[in-house]
Amino acid sequence: MNTALSILNIAKNTIALQADSVKNLSQLLTDDFPNAIQLILKSKGRIIITGIGKSAIIANKIVATLNSTGTPAVFMHAADAIHGDLGLILKDDIVICISKSGNTPEIKVLIPLIKKGKNKIIAITGNPDSFLGQKADFVLNTYTLKEACPNNLAPTTSTTAQLVMGDALAVCLLELRGFTSNDFAKYHPGGALGKKLYLRVNDLSSLHQKPEVDLDDNIKDIIVEISNKRLGVTAVTKNNQVVGIITDGDLRRMLNKTDEFKNLTAKDIMSKNPKQINEDAMAIDAKKIMEDNSISQILVKDSNNNYTGVIHLHDLIKEGIL
Repeated sequence: MNTALSILNIAKNTIALQADSVKNLSQLLTDDFPNAIQLILKSKGRIIITGIGKSAIIANKIVATLNSTGTPAVFMHAADAIHGDLGLILKDDIVICISKSGNTPEIKVLIPLIKKGKNKIIAITGNPDSFLGQKADFVLNTYTLKEACPNNLAPTTSTTAQLVMGDALAVCLLELRGFTSNDFAKYHPGGALGKKLYLRVNDLSSLHQKPEVDLDDNIKDIIVEISNKRLGVTAVTKNNQVVGIITDGDLRRMLNKTDEFKNLTAKDIMSKNPKQINEDAMAIDAKKIMEDNSISQILVKDSNNNYTGVIHLHDLIKEGIL
């Protein structure tokens, strides 16, 4: 019966089986893994990753991960390689071949051709005794007891193991290369991820007008300034330095407290010591301050503590950072 409980049990069993297989990978690591890493680090060429079927899909993902973390990599489909794409492989390139069985017909044709070109081969295979395992210079064993598929046919657990082994390679390489978040930003300039790594406070605050009133400005001046600048806030300054802040909320609270506000000035209703952030700080740091203090805006200052503008929660949402 297709009950919710039976469906959940299938899902849980699938996850448990794959988790156990991934955990077992660490027991299969040999000296071939660090030797393969050292080979890649010393190489002057690229990493060519090849496979067929579901292994080819995993190869594409590993290529993407390596490229984004500082190791140039190119995908080559094993079937296409023996029909012309073998020309992708240059003299100093290293080939990573992914195959669960290591004995597919395409692999048996491809490997001797790569060996003829004297390129080093790293095998990611679940069968170290296979044709691929025997011919490769280094073997990364991704053996799995069975697929999550009840028929033990559809590549599931085996491709997960291949993916994890590829991630292990990529992480080792990026750490040994000293790959930093700044390096990461160079390869991810677009999207929310890139913006978190390179977007600075001034990039956002400079898009707005600078709401500002003096200590002695009256309520009308304050309301006009907040309305005109459309940020729901204004800084209160003296000699171009922040001494307070007035938000829409401050105005509402003031109106709830008194009907006699005609003679009130900025210094009477402002909040002192507002949160500020340097204009050179990362936008992601502004996000953290807002979250930690449950606020929607932060006043921005330069290195001399001069007031330069406002960064708003909506700026972060618009850029996909929040």
